[in-house]
Amino acid sequence: MKLLRVGTAGAETPALLDADGVLRDLSGVVDDIDGALLADDAALERVRSAGAGSELPVLDAAGLRIGPPLARIGKVVCIGLNYYDHARETGAEPPAEPVIFFKAADTVVGPNDTVLVPRGSVKTDWEVELAVVIGRTARYVESAEAALGHVAGYAVAHDVSEREFQIERGGTWDKGKNCETFNPLGPWLVTADEVGDPQGLSMKLWVNGELKQDGTTGEQIFPVGEVVRYVSQFMTLYPGDVINTGTPAGVALGQPEPKPFLRAGDVVELEIDGLGRQRQELKDA
Repeated sequence: MKLLRVGTAGAETPALLDADGVLRDLSGVVDDIDGALLADDAALERVRSAGAGSELPVLDAAGLRIGPPLARIGKVVCIGLNYYDHARETGAEPPAEPVIFFKAADTVVGPNDTVLVPRGSVKTDWEVELAVVIGRTARYVESAEAALGHVAGYAVAHDVSEREFQIERGGTWDKGKNCETFNPLGPWLVTADEVGDPQGLSMKLWVNGELKQDGTTGEQIFPVGEVVRYVSQFMTLYPGDVINTGTPAGVALGQPEPKPFLRAGDVVELEIDGLGRQRQELKDA
């Protein structure tokens, strides 16, 4: 299933994109798309059954804002340096264990919402990422294979980053990762059964129409199942938590000088096979 939320920010309603690409209203079936829904097999089956028929009301997509596909996100866990090609381009050694940092849930915005360049920023960067959405509580999961059973679905994430704040201002990476609007998510939450193998997805990102990132999740150092297993050894993952699993090569940080960092007026577009496409215009904060 392709689940999404539409409407004005803070007042989104649940929707479903059916097999024919028709946008349908789910508000008569469920209150919202959140961790509680993803953990409720009976409720998900009601959604699946309703989506298989044609009784759900059709929504006019023209001019309708798409919000983040998940409400009430608990936490956004991020994995750094998780692609072999990205590690090479930045001159970093592939990590022996996953690098973990966090983004606050309030950085999450819709896939086509404006991204704000922070005040004083000179090194705002792009990162297309596969987002994993947790559907079953994961605590000390024993194997990567078992960990995949805790995944409800997947989405496109844009891990926008300010590299000076992240690397040059002391402390942890979090200062360069938690600026307002720095985690566009969506357009859809695609359930795991529809995605299949998460290690076979192509990922692309364009800046002002120029292809910058062209990679595949097959380049991940730590695959999705291992990421979920590993993270669950250090914290409990709950339904509605999100894991951003890293970015492939092609970010501005890895380019020759002068590095083409983002500025107000730039347009970033990104997509992952089967998970949809995002488009953001950048403005000054």
